[in-house]
Amino acid sequence: MRILGITVPNEKRLEIGLTCLYGIGISTAQKILDQTNIDRGVRAKDLTSDEENRIRVLVEKILIEGNLKREISANIKRLKDIKSYRGIRHIKRLPVRGQRTKTNSRTIRGNVRKTMASGRRKESKT
Repeated sequence: MRILGITVPNEKRLEIGLTCLYGIGISTAQKILDQTNIDRGVRAKDLTSDEENRIRVLVEKILIEGNLKREISANIKRLKDIKSYRGIRHIKRLPVRGQRTKTNSRTIRGNVRKTMASGRRKESKT
């Protein structure tokens, strides 16, 4: 089954298979299946064409894939343009949501490690 150019895996349960679409998680997939009255455990290969069309109609109403990515990047660009606190954090490539940066945030800041001396040697008095 293909939705908006993305192939939904045939061998997975439908509630898991729908999550391959960017913007649809498990809870959204479950809501879609409940609204279309389709069992959550059904595989994509076992669907009838009528059931596929019902799912396709509901999914096309949701903001997913390229449109969602475009909207997210536009929101981030707006934050950067107005120089809000969150926008400045995006510009500096630092964590945006209040996480600590002294020890964590390695993924966003890169893997720069400072080696520390193993301890000072004490001079013995003789």
